[in-house]
Amino acid sequence: MRTVRGPRRLLTIIAATVSLAVLATACGNGGESTEAASTGDSTPTAAAKKSITIGWIPWDEDIVVTHLWKKILETKGYEVKLVNPDVAPLYAGLAKGDIDLFFDSWQPITHADYMEKYGDKLEDLQVWYDNAKLTLAVPDYMSDVKTIGDLKSKAGELDGKIVGIEPGAGLTRVTEKEAMPGYGLDGDFKLLKSSTAAMLAELKKATDAKKPIAVTLWRPHWAYAKFPVRDLEDPKGLMGAAEEIHAIGPKGFSTDFPEVAGWLKKFTLTDEQLGTLEDVILNTHKEGEEEKAVDEWLSANPDFITSITG
Repeated sequence: MRTVRGPRRLLTIIAATVSLAVLATACGNGGESTEAASTGDSTPTAAAKKSITIGWIPWDEDIVVTHLWKKILETKGYEVKLVNPDVAPLYAGLAKGDIDLFFDSWQPITHADYMEKYGDKLEDLQVWYDNAKLTLAVPDYMSDVKTIGDLKSKAGELDGKIVGIEPGAGLTRVTEKEAMPGYGLDGDFKLLKSSTAAMLAELKKATDAKKPIAVTLWRPHWAYAKFPVRDLEDPKGLMGAAEEIHAIGPKGFSTDFPEVAGWLKKFTLTDEQLGTLEDVILNTHKEGEEEKAVDEWLSANPDFITSITG
């Protein structure tokens, strides 16, 4: 169950109260342009329909996909505004039409409460990633370890340790309370709780030295593109079912933005594409250099925009 996500690299941390103020300030015209609002005309002008407000939350995949689409839309002549409210006011803003687009709706579990509350006022535009899940992972060179249960025979090589992340993460709870006892690992292994950064540092250190390691991880994550790592099979389903990541907008989005809606229907990312995009934006470049990082990724993927908009 992914009711609490594993930690993400935070570009901005905004409390809900501040988020509401940002949302009200950024989107006070209900998605219309200043020109349309000032004329008193309740029907958005053609110019207004070329302005799109994208809401985002500080989860890695949302950060990078939001900036990717900002570039795509600006290339096609759209004015793009980015707003960063907390997830609850973001969904409320979508339902009201103050926010036009959100790329990180996790369904059917993580954002179930918001979809239940606002779903009849929202339009599901595209499932762009369909394998979002919590995992236990090992390096590729641990070729004889296929399933989570296979770790039991490797307790000695792994010093009885599974390298985890923050104690309060949902991934930590599921690993410790469900997977480890369910596969009989709790007697031979201890879950090391530290931080996402510390886990990734240990993963890099081990894979650089070709040493065995087992870590808690989740998809999507750039680690799959950066390191020779793979998920362990979970035949008992104790880590929880995979979820889908949807792009959503207010009901009527396809009518208001038919061109963009058509492009979104073609939009998907593979693990490799998403992993490399996350790596170049979050690791190679600094905060504030997202546009430069997207340009770099697009240079390495020259047909990507035309595959969607062509």
